[in-house]
Amino acid sequence: MTDAFLYGLMVLASAAAGAALIGIIAYVLIQSAGQMKLSFFFGPLQNSLVPMIVSTLWTVAASLAIALPVGIMTAVYRNEYARKTGFNRFLGLAIDILAGIPSIIYGLFGLLAFCRFFSLGQSIIAGSLTLSIMILPVIIRTSEEALKSVPDSFREGSLSLGATKFQTIVHAVLPPALPGILTAAILAAGRVVGESAPVLLTVGLARNLPKSVFESGRTLTIHLYYLTKEAIKPDDFALAFAAAAVLIVLVLIINTAVKIIGRSFGSKAGDIE
Repeated sequence: MTDAFLYGLMVLASAAAGAALIGIIAYVLIQSAGQMKLSFFFGPLQNSLVPMIVSTLWTVAASLAIALPVGIMTAVYRNEYARKTGFNRFLGLAIDILAGIPSIIYGLFGLLAFCRFFSLGQSIIAGSLTLSIMILPVIIRTSEEALKSVPDSFREGSLSLGATKFQTIVHAVLPPALPGILTAAILAAGRVVGESAPVLLTVGLARNLPKSVFESGRTLTIHLYYLTKEAIKPDDFALAFAAAAVLIVLVLIINTAVKIIGRSFGSKAGDIE
């Protein structure tokens, strides 16, 4: 009886989580239905969402390009090389502290360090450097769990065949762990897309179409914030919901693309095994 009751509670909790997601997406899409026109995307740049979409994609791509290599190498070092050293314990503490710092603090640091001290100004690269530091804990911790899930027999078998430690990590450890590492990329990308305070302080508010990461821009999150802040009439809120719908679709596309890549890598790793 107790098992059946607890099982029922778990089913209800799962259904509530799924219903919440479906309800939010459905509500946003319904509210934005009247504004989903071609002119909303491909009209004059001052009224189009294209600059905001491009700024968001630039920011996500640059942040992941900076943070993923650093995060993965840190996870490999902590899990494969320095498991019981004092430096590793200090590094774990530093990662936990980084994860707990409020995002506005990252924004102030990025504004002073990258925008002013390094003279990058308010630009996508300054925001990406700031966000890359902020998403490092997510990437490192998730990648560590992926590496820990690889059986030790993989390492022992590779080493027994004469492979070096580095060759073992590259050819025997990382391929099976890639799906988990790509999950870290999904989580990091989702956080980058959803952040506002650090982006506002470092990337800026310019509605221009950025041609490189050294230009300023306005991400969809910041654009949504200002549309909501300046909304007075119902049509103004409809525009904000339309921007929110585009943001949701963009996140779904990024997550789906990374999931497909992760499955392809996972199937290749299974073939190797």
